[in-house]
Amino acid sequence: MKHLTKLAAGAALSAWAGIAAAADDVTLQLKWVTQAQFAGYYVALDQGFYEAEDLNVTIKPGGPDIAPTQVLAGGGADVTVEWMPAALAAREKGLAMVNIAQPFKSSGMMLTCRKDAGVATTDDFAGKTLGVWFFGNEFPFLSWMSQLGLGTDGGDGVTVLKQGFNVDPILQGQAACVSTMAYNEYWQVIDAGLTPDDLVVFKYEDQGVATLEDGLYALEENLADPAFADKMVRFVRASMKGWKWAEENPEDAAMIVLDFDETGAQTEKHQVRMMGEIAKLTAGSNGALDPADYERTVNSLLSGGSDPVITKAPEGAWTHAITDLALN
Repeated sequence: MKHLTKLAAGAALSAWAGIAAAADDVTLQLKWVTQAQFAGYYVALDQGFYEAEDLNVTIKPGGPDIAPTQVLAGGGADVTVEWMPAALAAREKGLAMVNIAQPFKSSGMMLTCRKDAGVATTDDFAGKTLGVWFFGNEFPFLSWMSQLGLGTDGGDGVTVLKQGFNVDPILQGQAACVSTMAYNEYWQVIDAGLTPDDLVVFKYEDQGVATLEDGLYALEENLADPAFADKMVRFVRASMKGWKWAEENPEDAAMIVLDFDETGAQTEKHQVRMMGEIAKLTAGSNGALDPADYERTVNSLLSGGSDPVITKAPEGAWTHAITDLALN
C-alpha cells in the first residue's frame, strides 16, 4: 500500500511538473492572408523564437470576411495585427483595444491612378471615381478627402467605389484610381500590363495623412492580468526578433512565408518582392510605438471635418509597458 501511495504521489508530481513546463498558448489574428506582410511572425515561429520564450503560438490568417477587431472582441485571438485607425475607431465605440507594439514604422498605403483617366494631382480627384477598401481600411482615405474638402458622395466631390481586394476597377476602367499597398496591389497593377509611366501614385506618407499600420493590439482588460501581460512581453520580444531576422534575410523570410501558405495562392516572385518592400516599412522600428507617430495618426483622424474618424483624442490607447520589458 505504501509502495502504491509513493507511486501515486510520484505520478502526481510528474503530472504537475508537466503542467508547469507546458508552453503558454498565444493566438495571433492577422489582418490579411498569409503573405510577407506578416513575415516576422512566421519567421519567429519557424526559427523557434516563440518556442525559446516558452510560447505555443497559433497564427490565424485573415481574409476579406475577417475583421481583426471583431475576432479580438469575440475572444478568438489574444492579440491581433490591425491598423491604428480601425483600432481607435473601435476603441471609441467601446472596444478597449491597446497598441502594445508597433513593428511597422512607415505606411505602405497609396492611391494609384491612371494618367489617361485625367489624374495628375489631387486637384483632379473631383468628379472622379476612386476605389476604396472598407472593413476599417477606409478611415485614412476618408480623413484625407475631408482635408482636401472633397465629399465622398459624388457630385462636386468624389464617387467612392467599394473596392474588392483586387485592382480590377483600374484595369477595367471602372475607377480612375484604386487603393494599393506599396508591397502588394501596386505590383498587381504592373503585372497586369500597365507601366509606372502609365500611372500617378499618391503615397499617404507624402500627403501628410499617413496613419500607423500593422500594430499589435490586445484588450485592455486582458492586459490587466499579470500572467497575460507576461505572455505579451515574451510574444513581442520573439516577434521583433522575427522581424529583424526577416529584414536581414528577406529572400529566406519570403520562403518561410511560402512554407506556411496552405492555400498555395502565393508565388515566390511576388513574396520576395513583397518582403523587400515590407522591410522598408519595418526599418527604423524596434517595436516600441513612437508617440510622435501616434499623435500624427490621431491628428489626421480628428481632422475629418464634419465626419471625423474619431471625435476626441483617445486615452489609454497605447502602452510602452510591454515593449519596455520586451526590448530591454
